Amino acid sequence: MKDLSFVIGPTPEYIESLYRDFAKDSTTVDPEWKKFFEGFDFAVNNDLAKTPAEAGKAAVSSTHLEKELGVFELIRAYRKRGHLMATTNPIRTRKDRHAQLELANFGLSDSDMETGFFAGKAIGLKDGKLKEIVARLKELYASNVGVEYTYINDTEKCQWVQKTYENLMRTPLNTGQRRRILEKLNEGVIFEKFLNTKFIGQKRFGLEGGEATIAALDNIINGAAEAGVQEVVIGMAHRGRLNILANILRKTYEQIFSEFEGNMPEDMTMGSGDVKYHLGFHSDITTPGNKAINVQLAPNPSHLEAVDPVVLGFARAKADTLYDREYDKVLPILIHGDAAVAGQGIIYELLQMSKLEGYHTGGTIHYVINNQIGFTTDFDDARSSDYCTSIASMLQCPVLHVNGDDAEAVVKCAMLALEYRQKYNEDIFIDMVCYRKHGHNEGDEPKFTQPQLYALIEKHQNPREIYMQYLMEHGDAEAKELAKEMETRFWNDLQARLDEVKQKPLPYKYQKPEMWWKELRKAKATDLERSPDTAITTDQFKQYFSSLMQWPSDFSPLRKVEKLLQDKIKLFETDGKVDWATGELLAYASLLASGNEIRLSGEDVKRGTFSHRHAVIYDQNSNKPYNRLSRLQKEQGTPYIYNSLLSEYAVLGFEYGYAMANPHNLVLWEAQYGDFANGAQITIDQYIASAEQKWTAMNGLVMLLPHGYEGGGPEHSSARLERFLQNCAELNMIVTNITTAANFFHALRRQMSWEFRKPLINFSPKANLRHARSYSSMEEFTTGGFREVIDDPNVKSAAKVKRVLLCTGKMYFDLSEKQLADKREDVAVVRLEQLYPLPIAQLREIRARYKKAEWVWVQEEPQNMGAYWYLYMHAGAEGFDMRYISRQASASPATGFAKKHAIEQADLVEQAFAK
Repeated sequence: MKDLSFVIGPTPEYIESLYRDFAKDSTTVDPEWKKFFEGFDFAVNNDLAKTPAEAGKAAVSSTHLEKELGVFELIRAYRKRGHLMATTNPIRTRKDRHAQLELANFGLSDSDMETGFFAGKAIGLKDGKLKEIVARLKELYASNVGVEYTYINDTEKCQWVQKTYENLMRTPLNTGQRRRILEKLNEGVIFEKFLNTKFIGQKRFGLEGGEATIAALDNIINGAAEAGVQEVVIGMAHRGRLNILANILRKTYEQIFSEFEGNMPEDMTMGSGDVKYHLGFHSDITTPGNKAINVQLAPNPSHLEAVDPVVLGFARAKADTLYDREYDKVLPILIHGDAAVAGQGIIYELLQMSKLEGYHTGGTIHYVINNQIGFTTDFDDARSSDYCTSIASMLQCPVLHVNGDDAEAVVKCAMLALEYRQKYNEDIFIDMVCYRKHGHNEGDEPKFTQPQLYALIEKHQNPREIYMQYLMEHGDAEAKELAKEMETRFWNDLQARLDEVKQKPLPYKYQKPEMWWKELRKAKATDLERSPDTAITTDQFKQYFSSLMQWPSDFSPLRKVEKLLQDKIKLFETDGKVDWATGELLAYASLLASGNEIRLSGEDVKRGTFSHRHAVIYDQNSNKPYNRLSRLQKEQGTPYIYNSLLSEYAVLGFEYGYAMANPHNLVLWEAQYGDFANGAQITIDQYIASAEQKWTAMNGLVMLLPHGYEGGGPEHSSARLERFLQNCAELNMIVTNITTAANFFHALRRQMSWEFRKPLINFSPKANLRHARSYSSMEEFTTGGFREVIDDPNVKSAAKVKRVLLCTGKMYFDLSEKQLADKREDVAVVRLEQLYPLPIAQLREIRARYKKAEWVWVQEEPQNMGAYWYLYMHAGAEGFDMRYISRQASASPATGFAKKHAIEQADLVEQAFAK
């Protein structure tokens, strides 16, 4: 039978029809209705039956049944729609969301208020009067908490939320819990008051109005420790960050005040720093229950929500590295602003990732500090949905909307959220509706745009005062004196810290991965002039190659894949060559064999967008996957290879966070096409390019960006080399455009051999993945290291060379083929395999070889793109006078017409060789 739970105002005909269906076949009605009918029948029949033989035969009045079902439907409706009328807004009356919970909608009226109804059993009031049932419903579903959960399709999960929520909301907190809430509210309120008094006008993005957040986070962390969680990783933007650093992570007040004074840390040899409300922190906390838990707050930029995937990747890596993939040992908490969680698409991407094999983190608690305004934009202009958290229903995540002035309700929501996360390992949202006492920052005048709202806020008591009154009204006569005592003690403590009485930081014991990071050092310019030796032995090469070309005896690969691998074996056995994909996998194999771990993700990376990698192959009969890197030797690192969802922004952020957790993991992200990396530009700019300078955070993430002009059109040609080069400074990352399998092999191994970590951005080939001249011999893998510049191997007499064509990537093959076809001994083609840091010393050595030659830079990209202006500025400053050849400046990266592309490419080559 179709579920009619959404119907309101049931008619007698509908009731009778529903009941007849139940009596005829109970399996045809909704399980909740079935349960009700069974209970109702039992109660009525046992009351009316005269003898056991008559039990089950008593008639039920349709009018009576209609009223009972009306009450039952009322209960269901409150559970589903009560949140629409809940008193969750502490400042102003809520908008009418048309909850339609009036008695008349259910065939009931005020005349029924004194009547007892069996249906009350569904809310714990069997045979309760209607007025009692309504009061209970309003208490649970239409007071200071509004809960959304009835869209959860999993019946067991839905019922668990219902039962746990109803029990928790009706269970009073004990005295100890209440005193703890008062203490944390005191810390939160007085900390903000102190900063506002001592640092007048300074930006701090204060938590005033949302101080219950401190009590909630305190409860989550303490509860998590009791539940066996070992680490909490927090990501958040600015609002309340300093308060959380001080009162949750216990960053010393001396440190915070020093940052307010604008003091630089003693060691500024690396990095230009960041503002105080962007900084990260970590601490070891001992809870009131004497449990130890590690808590980390990730550094973040001003780009709202950009930190979220970084936190989740970091949490996933921690669980993989330290806790044998027990993901509920590491709890991610993401603290959002209401405008951001509604407006930033990254939240949608994260939710879509949350249950995927490669990105699951055991569930995230999302905590929204909902101050009802984004900078100056009211919520009516900030979203179309009823709630900023409406996106949560997409994944059937429970949402707890709670009034930020009701500290106990906030803490109870925190308790439920933690229990749900630990039980189901899924995401859950707390939407704490509060207010922002000042403007976007403390220097703003909020009345410019919200005069009425801020007139109300000015007169509104803070959450600490409200809770203090609540305690006194509920029998805690000492609450006021206790709060005053707490305030005086805390204020004096803050003043002492400000007066430079040193505060002892919490002791911190570094974890293994953190010790590994500490064992690394900062890079120096001399480190990057020439690459280290990254060769493997001949025996190792043969072992890894052989392992990569085998599969289990009970595995049946697709014939095309089997032939592809046989062709690779034949290429090596007959020509002594290794293709690009095999060279890449050999690098991973060699690192895995050394105990490192590999994580490769992106759209289609298992096979490779261009069907070249086949790192994971599939059984043609069972579709069972086989990772070709998984059986190299008995003891080896774990290869994690995941096809990602169709996302760049969230996935790249996740991989950056994963690489941030452990320097011994080689983490790679591959774009389907290099152009698509611009979908993750925020992560590139704010983390990959600048995190070391801002937050002294090293990272060895590798980005593989397919790049090359092959007539594929504007979106399938350029990975925007110019954007990365523009971001290059202070040895912040490595930018390469590599032409041979062996050089790519050495570039990947170099990532892990350095005594420091740098992001590597490689502009990868597409068609040239199968270019015979990109293949390498075994000797190139077993000798030497990465070659930043490759001189022309076809030049027999340097004295004859009159022109040196300097190029990078695919352009080399086009130029070299012309050189060989025309037998041009007067032209040398030199490959610049690494663009940043620019290998000036090696270029000078090659220039000395070709003493009389002019130098010409040749690129595929238009003049305003590629490396044109980067080289013009940097090589020119080093005394390299070069002529430049490129396509004409263009607004679009490439033409969309294949014939025009061919003409343009041929013209570039002709210009390069023109006499």
